[in-house]
Amino acid sequence: MEFFKSSSKGKVALVASNKPDAYVLERAKKFNVPTFTFSKKEMEAGLIEEKLKQEKIDWVILAGFLLKIPESLTRSFPDRMVNIHPALLPKYGGKGMYGAHVHQAVKEAGDKETGITIHLVNEHYDEGKIIFQAATSVSAEDTPETIAEKVHALEHRYFPQVIDSLL
Repeated sequence: MEFFKSSSKGKVALVASNKPDAYVLERAKKFNVPTFTFSKKEMEAGLIEEKLKQEKIDWVILAGFLLKIPESLTRSFPDRMVNIHPALLPKYGGKGMYGAHVHQAVKEAGDKETGITIHLVNEHYDEGKIIFQAATSVSAEDTPETIAEKVHALEHRYFPQVIDSLL
C-alpha cells in the first residue's frame, strides 16, 4: 500500500482477508483502503468473485493467504492473480508449506540458499507460472528465524516492484 499510494500505474483498491483480526486490515484503514472479510465457505460459494467484480478489481495480489483458491476464481482472473512464496519454487511448495514451515525445512535440508518466488496462481498450490525469483544465502549459523528475516527483506524489496512491472 505504501508503494502504490503514489503510483500512476495502479492502486490498492481493496484488501480482503479470511481472518477478521488480520493486521493488514488495520494497515489498510491507515491508507484509507476499503476492506472486506469472508469465510472459507463464503469464498467457496463465490462471494469473493462477486465482490471483486462489484469493485471492478483488475488484479488479485495474494500475500500471506493460505487457503486454496477456488478454480472458478482463478478462471475469473487468468494471468492476473499473483502470489508470493517464501522459497525458491519448486522447492518447499504445496499444501502446508508456508512461513516458518518453509524456513524450518530449508534449515533442516542444509540448503545454502533460499529466497522468494513470485508466481501466477492456478488451481494448484504453488504451481503457477514463475514470474520472478530472488535468492539469499543461508549459512550454517542461520536459524529458521534469521532465514525468515532474510526472506522478508527480499519480499519487501521485490514484491511491489514486480507487481508494478506487471501492471
